[in-house]
Amino acid sequence: MAEPLIIAVPKGRILDEALPLLRAAGVRPEAAFGDEGSRALRFATTGAGGDRRIELIRVRAFDVATFVAHGAAQLGIVGSDVLAEFDYPELYAPVDLRIGHCRLSVAEPAALAAGDDPRRWSRVRVATKYPRIATAHFEGRGVGVECVKLNGAMEIAPALGLAERIVDLVSSGRTLAENGLVEVERVMDVSARLIVNRTAWKTRGEEVLPLVARFRVAAGRAEAA
Repeated sequence: MAEPLIIAVPKGRILDEALPLLRAAGVRPEAAFGDEGSRALRFATTGAGGDRRIELIRVRAFDVATFVAHGAAQLGIVGSDVLAEFDYPELYAPVDLRIGHCRLSVAEPAALAAGDDPRRWSRVRVATKYPRIATAHFEGRGVGVECVKLNGAMEIAPALGLAERIVDLVSSGRTLAENGLVEVERVMDVSARLIVNRTAWKTRGEEVLPLVARFRVAAGRAEAA
């Protein structure tokens, strides 16, 4: 019997938006997937006709691309920010799922922003979990940059003197405001993508391509709704 296709899905906010798309694409997670108290990371699914040849793994958003790039999962759902940061050549991103909309931005303390002009920056120090994107963004503007790599709690870095500015995801802006920061420059717009391992695309195309097509239709319907 053929090995199941594995889809890596992210924990957190994107997953809530992705679940309706999964179901619309014919991928229905087992009941345990919705159990908030469960520590399980791998789940069976049922599809049309009781098809159980697809499984889900639930991992950190930043790890989805790694699992798929290395072939541990054949497909995944991940933000375009993660794809840009890692830039794995082993990945296709054939479908913009049109969910998880936010932006990657530069933010700084409100007091600093009151007299600041990003057009005059010559060198900046930023705290971020996106050093690759941040470096390319600032160097593309002719601005020297030093990146302090953090994996969380970015908003507190300026207050503690770790870096004057941060580069992080922004949705409503509430977290920035509550930490005395304001958005001063947009780096890129972000949305979630369906990604596919290149080898799986070629060697398991009879399974992968119809599934990709179903996700494309589901994303189109969601946008039209």
